[in-house]
Amino acid sequence: MSRASNTFLISIEDAITLLGHFDALYKQNAETAEVLKRAGLVMALTAWETYVEDRATEAVTARLKAVNGSPIGTFVSNKLAEELKRFHNPNSEKTRKLFLDYLQVDVCGGWKWVNYEPTTAKKALDELIGRRGDAVHRSKPMNAGAPAPHLVKREDLDKAIRFLKGLVEATERALDANDV
Repeated sequence: MSRASNTFLISIEDAITLLGHFDALYKQNAETAEVLKRAGLVMALTAWETYVEDRATEAVTARLKAVNGSPIGTFVSNKLAEELKRFHNPNSEKTRKLFLDYLQVDVCGGWKWVNYEPTTAKKALDELIGRRGDAVHRSKPMNAGAPAPHLVKREDLDKAIRFLKGLVEATERALDANDV
């Protein structure tokens, strides 16, 4: 298990904690508790983003060990660091491209686990990334009359957390299969 994977498992706990706070607060004030689900989704996907960045850095650093300090090693390390500064919202294509460019591994091809194949995993990740954007930028929609449906349902957040844990495990397996 990589350091990035261990960090992810610690980070995803923030989303799990927010879900627990939602459950406790919901009984007292359902509307106030709503923000905790959106925050939980943001935290869960932030844990994923950090995992991708850390895992790529960890693997590239290991690969460059023999040329560490050389002009080529410095160039590649600097290029990766520069790219990661602009690396936000790691959907399936961005994640695939990062690992393909720097490690020659199509991690998306290894995204297979219970109930998921690469195609369904990519689609699920991309939908979560889109929902994260809505949770961050849209908050609660204003409308007259009937209240709008909640952006993130409790079961959606619970499912997202489980999905991201499975995605990290599948990514680890894909990288391990390629000796990364």
